[in-house]
Amino acid sequence: MTERRRKGLDRREFVTTTGAAAVAAALGPTVWIKRPQKTLKILQWSHFVPSYDVWFDKYAKDWGTAHGVEVTVDHIALADLRTRATAEVAAQQGHDLFQFLSPPGAFEPQVLDMADVVQEAERQNGPILDLCKRSTYNPVTRKWFGFSDNYVPDPGDYLKSFWTEIGMPDGPVTWEDLVKAAPLIKGKHPEIQIPIGIGMAEELDSNMAARAMLWSFDGSVQDQNENVVLKSDHGREALEFGVRLFKAGMNPSVLSWNAASNNQALNARTTGYILNSISAYRTAQDNKLPVADDIFFVGALKGPRGTGWASEHVMGIYVIWKFAQSPDTAKAFLVDLIAHYRDAVLGSKLYNFPSFPGSVADPGTALAQKPASGNRWLDQVTSNDPFGSNPPGKLKPIATALQWATNIGHPGRRLRPAHDVRQCGDGPHARQAGPGGRAPTGQEDLREVAQQRTGLRGLRRLVARGQRPRPLAGGSCWY
Repeated sequence: MTERRRKGLDRREFVTTTGAAAVAAALGPTVWIKRPQKTLKILQWSHFVPSYDVWFDKYAKDWGTAHGVEVTVDHIALADLRTRATAEVAAQQGHDLFQFLSPPGAFEPQVLDMADVVQEAERQNGPILDLCKRSTYNPVTRKWFGFSDNYVPDPGDYLKSFWTEIGMPDGPVTWEDLVKAAPLIKGKHPEIQIPIGIGMAEELDSNMAARAMLWSFDGSVQDQNENVVLKSDHGREALEFGVRLFKAGMNPSVLSWNAASNNQALNARTTGYILNSISAYRTAQDNKLPVADDIFFVGALKGPRGTGWASEHVMGIYVIWKFAQSPDTAKAFLVDLIAHYRDAVLGSKLYNFPSFPGSVADPGTALAQKPASGNRWLDQVTSNDPFGSNPPGKLKPIATALQWATNIGHPGRRLRPAHDVRQCGDGPHARQAGPGGRAPTGQEDLREVAQQRTGLRGLRRLVARGQRPRPLAGGSCWY
């Protein structure tokens, strides 16, 4: 850490303070010199599980009191994070700590290197997960452009009663199961128009679903060396499957969904399956909705050759701007936050999973054993949910997330072209897809998607049989 706490005053402080005291003495005994209080300004999202914001705000206030720091925490909607970050960079002023929910690669030139924070956190808790390192470390510039405190698993959420009625009580295992199940669920419940609630819109959850589908069909936007490889037989196969899934289990309303739409549909029992975190379930619990007991979870669905990947739902990544007023205080805050991360996980009702597994280890555990101890604790709390799941072990599938969760640049890192996928919306240059356009023609359309560098956005449009994609101006962010 670059900021050092001193018990006394250094020479410059001594000269300044004693000089000021001399002036004060000359003016009279009623004049006192008071050093300004340190400040720390934090901006982060309004958490999908509100109890976490309550926990975090109190933790930040208590930390500030203990360290003589005035801490301010501002919360904004997830969709506004990138706009706010851009505004702060343009003004070269704002918050000391700024939290993103996916790799903020486009802002790397504007942020401090967090290598010292990562090193100190690892010294205290053991290593950071490779999943999180791949989203915060740039091996080309050798810079830690962000510091991850958490990642969030993205399982499948399904209504057990619906799937039991069609002979699949444990929910889907493969992507093909969704196509098979959709008409069966609709047959049992004609009122349900969207039996499979996977969005195909310009929003966070739709992006994650499209990537999971592409990866599980052994395709990807880029390879491990960050070369664009979207134009492939496997990419075409995923595209063609997406068309079948759309026709079998969705209607055009999914083209205009937002990040809350699938949650709302599940809790209203108007869909039987979504790809999401546990936030929809926690919302149902908090509101005492009967549907809560009917919501169960499965891991990543498998494609035709047995591959099963899913993106992490979100990943908490803090940056410190180069223009931050209190960078050293911000770094100290992050290190201490990780040291209290078991409380953070519980504050989020198991929504946040630790980027440093050793940070949730049992107290007194030796450093070398901390990661294993932390993972055992996660197994315990997901197998016996302390927040009243019925049955208590229904969250157990999310404990296996590291076996199937991957970063958005998979199989590469977070580098271009895939880096800011989940925060770059389609923007004003995009055209809205519509249900009445031509059907995709396969390889020809996929080639256009790849050549025009519109990536998953283009795939979603083709799946929805809308107009042909066109590139964003400047090509600075694409999917």
